[in-house]
Amino acid sequence: MEQKPARVRILDAAHELMRTVGLARVTTKEIARAADCSEAALYKYFPSKEELFVHVLTERLPRLLPLLGELTVEPGRGSLEDNLKQIARQAALFYEESFPITASLYAEQQLKRKLDHTLRTIGAGPHVPMRALDGYLRAEAALGRIRPDADTSAAAALLLGACVQRVFSYEATETGERPPVDAFAARIARTLLGGLSVAEEPARP
Repeated sequence: MEQKPARVRILDAAHELMRTVGLARVTTKEIARAADCSEAALYKYFPSKEELFVHVLTERLPRLLPLLGELTVEPGRGSLEDNLKQIARQAALFYEESFPITASLYAEQQLKRKLDHTLRTIGAGPHVPMRALDGYLRAEAALGRIRPDADTSAAAALLLGACVQRVFSYEATETGERPPVDAFAARIARTLLGGLSVAEEPARP
């Protein structure tokens, strides 16, 4: 069986180790060993562990930003509720995958500061999806599908914040189970839509 290209093996190994061990604890040496390549080969493709982490997020996790970009380019496509449901579903899956990787960062502030610097340098970070969603909602508002006085920035924070909460808020419950992602996304979209949608015109006498 033909071996995968080195870059693919490195990303696969980094994803698995970052997910199981955590970004703070895993080393590039361990990732290279799991990818069956040298550490020098790893650095040929990824200059640092922080940049490797960014590529894991963008190439191995559910793709949230491309979805938001597509919707922003073509606002008015589909129903607003269906679009919000699709965004909430993808965001819930993205945070479900990314949270185990990033949680350990908060115990390693020096590494977190280094990662934050890398993210700022390349224009990435957790604020980017929020800005992208705000941009999509403003595009829909410009078409009249969202109330002109709606706070789209707050709406973006509410939707994505709910998806983050789904990752860890249910672990201490009796079952310890998260709400099924499709039902969760539908409820979030429907609830948020109530605060965004254009009021129906009053019936004429």
